[in-house]
Amino acid sequence: MTNTSRTGRHITHAASEAEHDGQGGWTADDPSIGEMQLEDRSALRRVSGLSTELEDITEVEYRQLRLERVVLVGVWTGGTAAQVEASLAELAALAETAGSEVLEGLVQRRDRPDASTYIGSGKADELRQVVLATGADTVICDGELTPAQLTALEKIVKVKVIDRTALILDIFAQHATSREGKAQVSLAQMEYMLPRLRGWGESMSRQAGGRAGSNGGVGLRGPGETKIETDRRRIRERMAKLRREIKEMKSARDTKRTRRLRSNIPSVAIVGYTNAGKSSLLNTLTGSGVLVQNALFATLDPTTRRAALPDGREYVLTDTVGFVRHLPTQLVEAFRSTLEEVADADVLMHVVDGSDPQPTEQIKAVREVITDVLRESDAPPPPELIVVNKIDAADPVTLTQLRGLLPGAVFVSAHTGEGIDTLRARIAELLEDPDVEVKVLLPYTRGDLLARVHSDGQILDSAHEEDGTRIHARVPVALASALVEYAA
Repeated sequence: MTNTSRTGRHITHAASEAEHDGQGGWTADDPSIGEMQLEDRSALRRVSGLSTELEDITEVEYRQLRLERVVLVGVWTGGTAAQVEASLAELAALAETAGSEVLEGLVQRRDRPDASTYIGSGKADELRQVVLATGADTVICDGELTPAQLTALEKIVKVKVIDRTALILDIFAQHATSREGKAQVSLAQMEYMLPRLRGWGESMSRQAGGRAGSNGGVGLRGPGETKIETDRRRIRERMAKLRREIKEMKSARDTKRTRRLRSNIPSVAIVGYTNAGKSSLLNTLTGSGVLVQNALFATLDPTTRRAALPDGREYVLTDTVGFVRHLPTQLVEAFRSTLEEVADADVLMHVVDGSDPQPTEQIKAVREVITDVLRESDAPPPPELIVVNKIDAADPVTLTQLRGLLPGAVFVSAHTGEGIDTLRARIAELLEDPDVEVKVLLPYTRGDLLARVHSDGQILDSAHEEDGTRIHARVPVALASALVEYAA
């Protein structure tokens, strides 16, 4: 399957995978890389009025039709009106990120989504009239539809219907740049598409010819596979291949991460809601040129950069994929290997968009995904540092409320630089490795440990004896555990 979005655009890449391998490796901090990626991403734009609707199409063709003029529809099952409006506004932002033009939005109040058509037959008829009045060619539902709901609603509105999950998968397909990122997105798309594989008319129920009545021998005669069965088999084969490839790429990234952990350089993982300003903060703290764009899911591939604390100590910052409410489970599973960077971090820098109308909802959504990832890894959660970003664009009343709700949070603006020095100092505090006082007798054969004590610790007293070097020193906890057997 090619990496083609529903807008019909093939994604090209300004930076080579050697510069941005997406596997946790340190890459050159070239500020021009992000600018090139942004320019490349903007190079291909949607052209109005050029969509092509076919009367009888297969699912593969169906998925690649252009998203141009869309109507949004949601079901209000609970929560406040403000939360429902925020969810639909986020869906509109997702649709625009995918390259579509949002024409109208409808919300249906129900106890639960209709089992047949998601919004109910009456609202579906109303939606059909809105589609006709606006000239829309696509309906996007703010939820995950079952295959039956998708088919039933499509028959009523008579245009293409997709759900929130398919839309997010499409954006991921557009924005993935690394080889591993593309493979993860493709796997997630196929897992979503497999139970929904279908066609219009009889295109997918036609039986393959060539075997019925032939002399193929025992077991080879009969009607043969239908087209949908053939497509399902091919998708399963492709999924198995992608899983093998992702497993191999994970091994390479694990090797790099192990090397980094052995170097004893502390690490900070940047997590947060999509478009919260994580990449902007990474660039501000490291002076690198990671792609920054005011769009949802601009960053999909983990990017690691070196940075320095005020006292000169080095640490690494890893920018991870952004989260969103109701993030598709297929994506969480596909990106689980990438999100393992979170479990290995010494500190989680949780970036929150201070200008968002509902920042606490963002925090809740992010923490749910992180908890899921850490549960699978059986690792204790790293300390969390809440960083409220975009304070230059935030409402002062909202910021006052957040200061009360989030004690210990750091308030910054990656755009203006306000609060960045405070953030650096706070990171330094969290990465401070408390020293342990030790008294050891190191054999002369363990010159490696002696060198580490000199480089990483503070020697209070030392003496050379017949059996080795007697040392009284203050050393980091990790080194103290390696010296336990030589305690004197």
